[in-house]
Amino acid sequence: MGQAGIKGARAKALIAVALRGELSEAQARELYRLGPEAVTLALLAAARRIADLQARLEAPKAIEPSTPSGQLPPYAKPSSGRRRRKRAGAKVGHEGHRRAAPPRIDRRVEHRLERCPECGGALQRCRRVRTRLIEDLPETLRTEVTEHTIHRDYCPRCRRHIEPVVADALPHAAIGHRLVSMTSWFHYGLGVTIDQILSILGYHLNTRLTAGGLVAAWQRLAEILEPWYHQIAQAARASAVLHADETGSRVDGRCQWLWCFACRDLCYYLIDPSRGEPALRKFFTEAFDGVLVRDFWAAYDAVLAGDHQCCLVHLLRELEKVDQRNASDEWKGFAKTLRRLVHDGIRLRKRADFTPARYAGLIRRIDRRLLALAQGTYLDGDAARLAARLDRHRDNLFTFLDRPEVPYENNFAERMIRPAVVLRKNHQSNRSQKGAATQALLMSVYQTLKLRGHDPTQTITHALRTYLQTGSLPPLPAPTIADG
Repeated sequence: MGQAGIKGARAKALIAVALRGELSEAQARELYRLGPEAVTLALLAAARRIADLQARLEAPKAIEPSTPSGQLPPYAKPSSGRRRRKRAGAKVGHEGHRRAAPPRIDRRVEHRLERCPECGGALQRCRRVRTRLIEDLPETLRTEVTEHTIHRDYCPRCRRHIEPVVADALPHAAIGHRLVSMTSWFHYGLGVTIDQILSILGYHLNTRLTAGGLVAAWQRLAEILEPWYHQIAQAARASAVLHADETGSRVDGRCQWLWCFACRDLCYYLIDPSRGEPALRKFFTEAFDGVLVRDFWAAYDAVLAGDHQCCLVHLLRELEKVDQRNASDEWKGFAKTLRRLVHDGIRLRKRADFTPARYAGLIRRIDRRLLALAQGTYLDGDAARLAARLDRHRDNLFTFLDRPEVPYENNFAERMIRPAVVLRKNHQSNRSQKGAATQALLMSVYQTLKLRGHDPTQTITHALRTYLQTGSLPPLPAPTIADG
């Protein structure tokens, strides 16, 4: 090899090192000494590499159907287009939603001018008046500190000293029931962070607490309310229609799963390391005779007893996602047929005179159409995949036609699991299994009290006072008359 060949090979080696980002200063000087041609080749190679990397960064990434909306950049999301502005107010014939007048008036204040504010002249008194109601908070909001003097007397018969029970706070606690129940409701019922709660207490209620003290009080509260948690679980397992959903929940930095089981007047949460059958076995400790409304997650198939209703909104949503990346003729025909079948079932259920007996013939026809669509042969991968799902769940897609009390969608479970998602976003995760268990228990209690129409702070305060006075927790409050 000649001298020129040696220089060329050395220049290529140095350029390769430079493109890997490993070029040292000595190697850069060596490249410079090889002459202008070597430097020109190095600059051209670097320019091509920069242009290639820039093109990769600017190119839109492939969007999978299962990609969550929160992981997509704003520019990659499709525009919703212009929507027709709805007319303000309720529909004609519907009751309005104006805020009701306050039920009481605490004080009255009269306002009257002595002179005209414009010219300063005397005013002629008239009988014209108007009233205006204003609701506001008192100027000074602060907690009330009570000193309890507890007399300890001796009982000769029992041969020990006794003292009365202080029912305003738990034993050895420095904060009362209302403060504990209100702060825990803020956190587990409304999703307020601990730092925000401390700010509210410090700036607006002139009360100084620590994060550790609050968490310890909430954990003690959860231990006392544990019988209510078990009552909620038992009532959920005995419900006629039960909605189920799950979402991620980190515990000490590790991924676990928060399960939600809800019906019209209760909601039960469970945080477990498993997203499969073991977690469901912990909840369904006995045979379930009701209808389980769920999505297509395969773990729910472990609940063998009872009927299932798979969420049709999830199915329609997946069809829309596949439409964005699959334009084959076979897929378009399959999706069109499936959409028509689903919408025909929903329209049938929404008829004013619908009963399963009246429309038994149409229901059987829908079942036959579903069977033909599910057992068809398809070359398109998406069509074959969804056809297999339809075949696997064909007994669980139109349960709402045989059981009119069952909805065709799982929106209720998604609404019930949303507070847990908000709490996860605000405070990130739990640091221990005890914290996760406290979250699941208190969220279950507060969501159930909300569904049953009870004031959470007042209800918990009354329950704690009863617990301290009698030694047992009162039963979980039943739904109010207004809410069922």
